[in-house]
Amino acid sequence: MNPDLLTAPLRGIIPPMITPLADHDTLDVAGLERLIEHILAARPSGLFILGTTGEGPSLSCKRKQELVDRVAEQLQGRVPLLVGVTDPSFVETLNLAEYAAEAGAQAVVWAPPFYYPCSQVDLLVSLERLVPRLPLPMFLYHIPRLTKVGFAPETVRRAMELPGVVGLKDSSGEMAYFHRLRRATGHRPDFSLLVGPEELLAEALLLGAHGGVSGGANLYPHLYVELYHAAQSRDLGRTLQLHEEVIRLASRVYAFGDGPAAVIQGLKGALALLGICSDTMAEPLRPLDDSRRQILWQHLEELGIPARYAPARSPRV
Repeated sequence: MNPDLLTAPLRGIIPPMITPLADHDTLDVAGLERLIEHILAARPSGLFILGTTGEGPSLSCKRKQELVDRVAEQLQGRVPLLVGVTDPSFVETLNLAEYAAEAGAQAVVWAPPFYYPCSQVDLLVSLERLVPRLPLPMFLYHIPRLTKVGFAPETVRRAMELPGVVGLKDSSGEMAYFHRLRRATGHRPDFSLLVGPEELLAEALLLGAHGGVSGGANLYPHLYVELYHAAQSRDLGRTLQLHEEVIRLASRVYAFGDGPAAVIQGLKGALALLGICSDTMAEPLRPLDDSRRQILWQHLEELGIPARYAPARSPRV
């Protein structure tokens, strides 16, 4: 583990990597290796595994550990590795955090346990018990649509007093919450505020976010890294132009899936069409069918993505 890789605050684009699968409990190892290099070619500021986009809650403990090992080994400290450790079990959260630390990760990411709904007091007490036991710094993960409860700004402010809580990923999609959070954390310049929904990335960066955890960076990582740098430079014209490209990608790639899984289905489908990795999904989620893959390929061509990466088309199309 190289703790110096984790800057305070962590800035830039930290792609939430999908998990390439050969079947429901087997990694697509060759696809994983290709995907990592595909993402790193754009020089992101980190890599986040076992999050929502990575289908972390659907994977077995053994597969999570294998993924951590393989990603850490391939990264070789080139960028910080953030590992999602969200689990309804307090003990399993600790176990995975310890495993991640031993493998060489730089931080863990934790969302509220997602089975029993809990209060803000419950969350804070749990953090007070969990954080001192963690071997790595922690990023809070606010995604209330999947966890039933999120982190209220006052809870975040109090959690920041715990040594080891270093940032928060906001996946609420609510800019009003983002502004409240920015005010609650503004006294800590070392606390990293990251935004999840890529449609809000440009706005959030211009208004004070330190970076983005953008799912589309699995597919077109250069776009998101370029947008980040344009926003940091306050090049408004270029930022708006790149923002429109992000919106086009989201509208064309995420339009074919089913409900909340649409983003993952679209990304995995697109990466499979580009010949990077398999589109197999963890149960109970399903990949796109052949008719939707055909349309998705057309949209990728309209976006210019196949020409940029010059891959082979999937034999299933």
